[in-house]
Amino acid sequence: MLTNTRSDRVRSVKALTRRAVRQREGLFLAEGPQAVREAVRFRPDVVRDLYAVPEAAVRHAAILAEAAGQGIHVHEVSPEVLAAMCDTTAPQGLLAVCRPVDAPLADVLGADPRLVVVLTNVRDPGNAGTVIRGADAAGADAVLVSDASVDVYNPKVVRSTVGSLFHLPVVTGVPVPQLLSSLREAGVRLLAADGSGTTVLDDADLSGRHAWVMGNEAWGLEPEVRDACDEVVRVPIHGHAESLNLAMAATICLYASASAHRGTGRNG
Repeated sequence: MLTNTRSDRVRSVKALTRRAVRQREGLFLAEGPQAVREAVRFRPDVVRDLYAVPEAAVRHAAILAEAAGQGIHVHEVSPEVLAAMCDTTAPQGLLAVCRPVDAPLADVLGADPRLVVVLTNVRDPGNAGTVIRGADAAGADAVLVSDASVDVYNPKVVRSTVGSLFHLPVVTGVPVPQLLSSLREAGVRLLAADGSGTTVLDDADLSGRHAWVMGNEAWGLEPEVRDACDEVVRVPIHGHAESLNLAMAATICLYASASAHRGTGRNG
């Protein structure tokens, strides 16, 4: 069992909470049983190491057995060591060190995606992670995260996805203009989600291949991004709320698209 909180291994894992270190090492952290379970189950190829405290090793024995079956080495550590490694103040007993899972844009577009979501300038880790989770739940084909958005390997983003980061393709680091032009060239219609939209979500044509383009939490979509889209759509607010949270609006739009696609069939 690893018990020395000052060991080189502990320091190197803890350092992955910093973006510069993640980029240099090509590694990131997946904390907690949900994220670790999904990483082991869906992307065991990217899991380099798994750390578990004794209590979690008993409680989540099935996860560790599956990891061992995939050839993933499990390190038993003391609670103090796990706390020293993690980003959270109250770790949940399991931690995985993973290699990046992002997909090339060309591969995503080459698979003829029917529904994707584009994050143009999303800066809040919780929002970004929740959009990825919502996209996964709605059956979207991919999430495209621009270079102006938060790092998807930020520990807060990873936790907010609750494992969805390991379920669907996520493209990262591409400039917004390139994302939009590549989607258009691939025959994907661009729908800007913005409160200034003249088209109400209920009236939008969501039957074909399309991408929801989402903006910044505070200022929404930049004018040039809205202008580059085929249509600007707003989610109607029927009550007295001033606005919707970005992640909430994205999830509503994605589910509206999923419903439309079920109605027309996947080949419609």
